[in-house]
Amino acid sequence: MPQLADTGTFATANASRYLQQLCRHFAHKVEVSFDAASGRAALPSGPATFSADAQGLRAQVTADTPEALEQARRIVDSHLARFAFREGFERMEWQGAAPA
Repeated sequence: MPQLADTGTFATANASRYLQQLCRHFAHKVEVSFDAASGRAALPSGPATFSADAQGLRAQVTADTPEALEQARRIVDSHLARFAFREGFERMEWQGAAPA
């Protein structure tokens, strides 16, 4: 079965800070690698990669099923909502990608 992928974006001047917060938090439960501009987390539903630049934070989640992909989006959105609440964050702008 081809792997499914979605890419989410969040326009923010604090992208690097949020990327690092997400990765540090995920590191309590899953394998993670990150620096100030990029990160990767082995989420249970599939790997997630993050990148931060002056325009904002970008996340790509991958999974084998539509349900797992939705779970990955929820994981990223719910954790980011805790960190970016001062900016009124609700959810990323998600764009589905072709199967990988």
